[in-house]
Order: sequence, then structure tokens, then C-alpha cells
Amino acid sequence: MLYFLWPFSLIYRIVIELRKSAYRVGILRSFDVGVPVVVVGNLTVGGTGKTPLVAELVRLLSREGYSPGIVSRGYKAQIPKHPYLLVGKESPALVGDEPLLLYEKTNRPVMIDPNRVRACRELVDKCEVDIVVSDDGLQHLRMERSVEIVVVDGCRRFGNDQLLPAGPLREHQKCLVTSDFIVTNGGNARSGEYQMRTSIKYAVRLVDGERRDLSCFSSQKIHVVTGIGNSESFFSELEAVGIQFFRRCFPDHHSYRPSDLRGLTSQKVLMTSKDAVKCRQFSGPDWWVVPQEVEIDNAFKNDFLTAIKQ
Repeated sequence: MLYFLWPFSLIYRIVIELRKSAYRVGILRSFDVGVPVVVVGNLTVGGTGKTPLVAELVRLLSREGYSPGIVSRGYKAQIPKHPYLLVGKESPALVGDEPLLLYEKTNRPVMIDPNRVRACRELVDKCEVDIVVSDDGLQHLRMERSVEIVVVDGCRRFGNDQLLPAGPLREHQKCLVTSDFIVTNGGNARSGEYQMRTSIKYAVRLVDGERRDLSCFSSQKIHVVTGIGNSESFFSELEAVGIQFFRRCFPDHHSYRPSDLRGLTSQKVLMTSKDAVKCRQFSGPDWWVVPQEVEIDNAFKNDFLTAIKQ
């Protein structure tokens, strides 16, 4: 642990606790947006599998007859005016990678705005949705929520259990007590938690949509490009299916330019869905996206739908 950062973590914790207390006693207000709101968030910085779970929940709600919509902050988006409703033809540089990915995976309306309350109200007003799923927003207390889901990385858990900047936590673990569901991605779920796992089975070529089983990529010279919060998890999944590769890592939410990958234009490249939405426009002829499939406990699905109905 970086002990010299501990005083700053203490200050951060005091600010967080004062803010939450202000909401509890009514000094600060939470706002009802008129329909149920499901918040999917995490306690730690870095990737935990939050966005894939959002997409899976939206698809589940659609199958059950609901009309869900999604709100997102749109991290690193360059939108000149909020709120902004995706139409699906925007560039990732304009709207951000995660909102565009969620739109493509769910075919449901996505509203982008750092102000989640305004985003929800605009979504309900313009798109006639009857339930909103918020990608992140756990700490956005102005937005009333009907169901709160915390996603935990089953392997990394909570790191050194320290708040920012001395550790990875945005807020203390004790807030888990008040959350409706804890979903553990990978590893082994503990008591009171629900298990979620991601798997990879095939790849899709960016230029023409051809689909191949991942076994076709074994015993070849492969380059893997990632710009996600937890690249090691993706690398481990590829190694588990017998693929050997060279790694090319970029920061989370990296805004790719052709010059970043110029040396790979003629190479065989694998990447995540989050990276592919930003590289599709200048894809090499042998670049492939590896979609992650989400598997969740049936018990969670049943309990989640019960909570929504209540």
C-alpha cells in the first residue's frame, strides 16, 4: 500500500460520507424519474464486467415484455449538448465506446448525459420506455433507483481494500449491505452473491462479418489489441482456449487512431467488442472481434425480475 496516500484517502472518505449523509437527512434530494430505474455499478476503478451485464439485463427485460432504455454518462464523449439520444451511426469519438456498444448489442434507446436524472427524464419522455437501466451511476445519488446492482471482479475483489487514491475503491465495502444484488464476475461467488461468468467461443471479421470458431486461430501468429479496464481477464480467456499471441495494450477507453495500429494492418488481429467499435472504420483485412457471452445464475434472473415486479 502507498502509505503516503492514506491521508488523501481519508479526506476522500470523509467527503463521500458527508455527501451520503446529506442525502439521508434531506439536505440533498434524490429525484424520481417516473419509471423504475436499475443501477448497475461497481465499487472499484477498472473493468469488472459492468457493461456486459447491463446489455444482458436489457435483453432479459425485453424478452419479458418490458420496453427498457439505457442511460450512460458517455465517458470521453465529445457531445456538444446534452442530453443526447443515440441513433447508431455516430462515431465512437463523438458518443463514447460503451454507449455505442450497448446500442449495438441491445438495439434499445441509449441516452447520454452526465446528469443521470435529466437523461432518464428525457429518455422516458422521448422514447416511451417503461424501465431505465443505468450503466454505472452507483454514486449518482440524485437519481432514485428501484434496484441497485454492484458488480464485483471475482478474482481481484477489492484490491487492498483502500479508497482512492491509496487503493481502487470508489467507496467503502459497507455500502454493499444496502445494495439489492451483488454479482460476482469470474472467480467464486461468496455467500449472498450471484455468479456471473463470461466466455468466448468465436470471432467475427470486422470487414465482412465472417464468423469463425476460436479453434481456427490456434498455432498462428496472432496479435491481440486491448483498450479495456481489465485486459488480463481477456488475455486469460484467450489462453484458456489455446491461442498464443503478442499483446498490444492501450489505456481503458483509448481513442484509437490508424497510426496506433499501423504496423498491424497486414497482421491477424483479435480484439474485444469495446475496441472493435473504435477500430472498424480503419480495420485491416484480417482483424477480428471476439464477443464475450455472459452467463448469469438463473436464481439471479428470477430474483431480479421479482424485484422489478415489486
